[in-house]
Amino acid sequence: MSHNGIRVVVVDDDAFTLKCLLHMLIRLGYTSVECQESGARALEIACSPDPPDLILLDLYMPGMDGMELVRKLAENRYAGSILLVSGEDERVIQMAELLIQAHHLAVLGHLRKPVDVADLEEMMARWQPARAPTTAVASYGAADLRAAIQNGELVNYYQPQVVVATGALCGVEALVRWQHPTDGLVFPDRFITLAEESGLINDLTRVVLTDALRQSRAWSGQGLDLKVAVNLSMDSFSSVAFADLISDIVAEAGADPQDIVLEVTESRLLLDQRAPLEILTRLRLKRFRLSIDDFGTGNASLTQLSRISFNELKIDQTFVHNAVRDRTTCAMYTASLELGHQLGMSVIAEGVENRDDWRFVRGTRCDLAQGYFIARPMPGADLVRWKESWDSRRTELVETS
Repeated sequence: MSHNGIRVVVVDDDAFTLKCLLHMLIRLGYTSVECQESGARALEIACSPDPPDLILLDLYMPGMDGMELVRKLAENRYAGSILLVSGEDERVIQMAELLIQAHHLAVLGHLRKPVDVADLEEMMARWQPARAPTTAVASYGAADLRAAIQNGELVNYYQPQVVVATGALCGVEALVRWQHPTDGLVFPDRFITLAEESGLINDLTRVVLTDALRQSRAWSGQGLDLKVAVNLSMDSFSSVAFADLISDIVAEAGADPQDIVLEVTESRLLLDQRAPLEILTRLRLKRFRLSIDDFGTGNASLTQLSRISFNELKIDQTFVHNAVRDRTTCAMYTASLELGHQLGMSVIAEGVENRDDWRFVRGTRCDLAQGYFIARPMPGADLVRWKESWDSRRTELVETS
């Protein structure tokens, strides 16, 4: 595949590494590749009227090292992406990635030297060049979102969750989208905060949960009885009446609370307030299942697990994807998995993006998995057809991993 028009700069003080990466990129279809042994020269190129879309960057270089170059790129508002290519210790590379993110630069990830062309190809396949938008990105106000809720423009997409041991489909996570009449499909990062700040989050949650229950009934009529996970915003936990709101919606739909998983993001749990604890406790008493989402990314994980009776722990994707190759990521994943199991919880691995991730999770005692390797989020009507395809595929995946 040709990637004409995509400009790549490789920065490394080792001539042999530069030559190898140049040939690999050309082999992958990148025809506009420039190699530089100097960080200072790479900075000049990045600050030119025609800056590169991507910089492959070594960390340890004489003169201007990789981190100094990153700082200067940030000072000059470089808008492209950075891919680290280094032989340094894994923890050092991870620190460098965090620094790049702290500078608000786009970091694609990192590759270890010597670079394998298959690893480079996989990394590049996940990359989308940052292009200046031809039109201004639409912004929305509370009135727009309120109208969207009233007009039925919010729709759910569903991402399958499967049993790791067998590959069998067991549940889905409901993920809300805004089917905007002129802007197309709008993702939740564009409107969830707006819903929270404008007091519309409970109305949005009602729509998401109601649609998920309706879709669950439709699947049941097709022979699919699945657990459905719905994300809750901590902004809804300011009033103790929220537990009754959720319970009433489920009761009205005639659904069993034990088939509903309510996901709470770890980093936003407010354990110093009485209302959230009362709501979560009452939801458990009503037999809803509780899941702690994005585990490992918050600041008080052990405290939260000790205080709240969660049924399920979801290991954040940053500790799942590429864990097979990253010792630190693997250690975090393993610790989270063992902790969840010791506390009697079912554990879900998020971010299973490729076959290596699937094999890694299969090699552990993880209970469930979800991620793009299994399926991307899809409209509810597509799930039965996807399951037929997955069932023909999962036998081979289970037998060979």
